[in-house]
Amino acid sequence: MRVLAALSGGVDSAVAAARAVDAGHDVVGVHMALSRSRAQHRNGSRGCCSIEDAGDARRAADVLGIPYYVWDLSEEFEETVVADFLDEYAAGRTPNPCVRCNEHIKFSALLDRGLALGFDAVATGHYARITEVPDGVGGRRRELHRAVDPDKDQSYVLAVMGPERLARSLFPLGEVPSKADVRAEAAVRGLSVSAKPDSYDICFVADGDTQGFLRSHLGSRPGEVVDADGRVLGEHDGAYAYTVGQRKGLGLTRPAADGRPRYVLEVRPQANQVVVGPAELLSVDELAADETVWLAEDVAAGEWTDVEVQVRAHGAPVPAQVRRHGAADGSEAGGAEGGGLEARLATPLRGIAPGQSLVVYVGTRVLGQATISGARRGRIGSGHGRGVIGAGDCEASLSSPPGWSVSRRRTAGSTGCADHRRVRGGFRDLVALAA
Repeated sequence: MRVLAALSGGVDSAVAAARAVDAGHDVVGVHMALSRSRAQHRNGSRGCCSIEDAGDARRAADVLGIPYYVWDLSEEFEETVVADFLDEYAAGRTPNPCVRCNEHIKFSALLDRGLALGFDAVATGHYARITEVPDGVGGRRRELHRAVDPDKDQSYVLAVMGPERLARSLFPLGEVPSKADVRAEAAVRGLSVSAKPDSYDICFVADGDTQGFLRSHLGSRPGEVVDADGRVLGEHDGAYAYTVGQRKGLGLTRPAADGRPRYVLEVRPQANQVVVGPAELLSVDELAADETVWLAEDVAAGEWTDVEVQVRAHGAPVPAQVRRHGAADGSEAGGAEGGGLEARLATPLRGIAPGQSLVVYVGTRVLGQATISGARRGRIGSGHGRGVIGAGDCEASLSSPPGWSVSRRRTAGSTGCADHRRVRGGFRDLVALAA
C-alpha cells in the first residue's frame, strides 16, 4: 500500500513509520505544521509541532530513507480545533482538543489530502489496535481496540474517527508492550528522538497556562460565584475559566457553613455565574450525549446494551448500559454518525461536564463515541426531581433521548441556537450542566 506516515517529530511516530516501511509499504513522511507562529519553539515536554519537531521529523525520515514533506494545516487547525476549544469554554463546556484534532485534522484534513494524492492509508504513532474479524456475511470488518499497553492506550481519543476513516488507518504501535520498548527500538534503528521527552498538555498552549490562554482570547468577564440556592459567595473574572468538579482557585473568602470543601457544580455562561456546592452533588449515574460516532455496525441501535464507558482520556472505565437514538435530521439510529446516546452507570461518577467525550467499550473493543450534553442524578437523586439540561428555543433542533432535553455541542465559530441554553428542573439533582 501507499502509506502516508504522520511524523510529529516524536519517537512514537518515527517508530510507527519505520514499522510501516518494514511491512513493505510505500511510505512517505509528512509533518503537519499546525502553528501559525513559525517561530514557535518547544519548551521541554510542553507543546508540539514546533520548528524543532519539524527538524526531528525530517531527520527521522532521512534515517528511514523515505520522502519527507511539511504540510501547512495551520488554518484548518485554527478554525476547527482552537476555535472549538475557545467556543466550548465560552459556552460553559469542557472540550477535549486532542479528540477534535483527531476528528478534524489527522483523520480528516490529512487523510483527505492523502487520498486525493493516491495514498491508501495514514499511519500514526497512536497506541491502539485495529483487528479484522469475519462480519458474518462472508466479508470482514475492522474493529478498533485498546492498545496492549494500558498505560499508553489512546483508543479514547481515536473513537471519534468513524468506520470509513478507521478503514484507512494504521497503528503500528498497538501491539507494543510498553513505551520503553518503543524507545529501545528507536535507539537500535539510530533514530535521534529515542530519548526525546513526550509532549504533554495542550499543544497550542505550550506554556501549560490554559487559564491564561483563555483569558487572552476571551477577555475579562466579571461575574458572581453563587451557591446552589443562588446566594452570592464571591466574584470571578470569567466563568469560562471554571469547569465542573474544580475545587482549587475558586477565590472564595468565606468557608462553607459546615466547613466542607466546595466544588464547581455548574457554569452558567448566559448569567455569567459559577455555581459551587458540596462534593455529593457532583455524583451522577445517568448521562446523555449527542453527535454519536458509531464504529460497531454489528451492535444494534435502539436497545439497551451492557458495556463499559469511559469519560476521560486517562480515566477508568465503568460498567454501564447504553442506548442509541436517531439523528437530528430524522435518520435512523443505525448510521455511523449522528444521533443521541443514553448511558446508565452502574457506579456513579463525579464531576462530569458537558463537552467531555463518552467512549463505549465491550472488553477492549471500541463500539463508539459521543459528546456528553447532560448528566443527572437518576437512581441517586435527592428527591427534588430529575432535572435535565434545556436547550431553550433550540430544543427542536436536537435529537433528545426520551425523557431528556439536552444541549448540542457548539460547532467551532458558531453563533446560532447552540449558543443559547438554559437549565430546567431542580438544581439539586443537576450537576455537570451548561447553562
